[in-house]
Amino acid sequence: MPTFLTNDGVEIYYKDWGSGQPIVFSHGWPLSSDDWDAQLLFFVNQGYRVIAHDRRGHGRSTQTGSGHDMDHYADDLSALTAHLDLKNAIHVGHSTGGGEVTRYLARHGEGGVAKAALISAVPPLMVKTAANPLGLPKEVFDGFQAQLAANRSQFYRDVASGPFYGFNRPGAKVSEASIHNWWRQGMMGGAKAHYDGIVAFSQTDFTEDLKKITIPVLVMHSEDDQIVPYVAAGPLSAKLLKNGRLKTYKGFPHGMPTTEAETINRDLLTFFKS
Repeated sequence: MPTFLTNDGVEIYYKDWGSGQPIVFSHGWPLSSDDWDAQLLFFVNQGYRVIAHDRRGHGRSTQTGSGHDMDHYADDLSALTAHLDLKNAIHVGHSTGGGEVTRYLARHGEGGVAKAALISAVPPLMVKTAANPLGLPKEVFDGFQAQLAANRSQFYRDVASGPFYGFNRPGAKVSEASIHNWWRQGMMGGAKAHYDGIVAFSQTDFTEDLKKITIPVLVMHSEDDQIVPYVAAGPLSAKLLKNGRLKTYKGFPHGMPTTEAETINRDLLTFFKS
């Protein structure tokens, strides 16, 4: 099982398949690299080298009790790229992973990076503040932590069967397999990492990070995203980026890389080749 050690002794699991230009995928909370299956298989068959890791405390990586913040996430991603000596890489982040990619590019620079894509991503800031009036009230995220602490298994089942994939929408085609796979990935990880991660993804302000990024970035977001509301995320991120391109979807859920994989993969491929 391929792993590497971070400077603070955390073992990070990763997948590394194929050859060609590398694409590095950063997953959402509270999942693992398995959430990228539809993308990894598609792009490896398109001739790319595909890489995805389990964030610290998630999936098969060490269930450490510390370092569950965006700076550590970005540093771990940087350590992965250094471990694999990646050049001309494309970075793709979904949800919390989009925050990870954003902080990585701003904190560690764009050397060795060609492009990036942010899908249903948390930047620029999820929580409501005086400067971010369109964000969600902090009480929403406090509620997430309370539900996780009370019954993590039930909470994860509720998220996956409801807003994450839009299965709570009238007429939605519910996939029990997708619900179970989301729950499985969540329960693989550590409760402490996931509890702290709620603060990391909701309260980290990426405004200044986005302003520093100069490479081409595709921002993909749906107007019906029930987890990271469109009005406070995708369009604002695209405006803050020096070379951002916004791709808006209608009716797609937050978890659109899974439910709408054919469309998302096609649009990513077009961007990569452009």
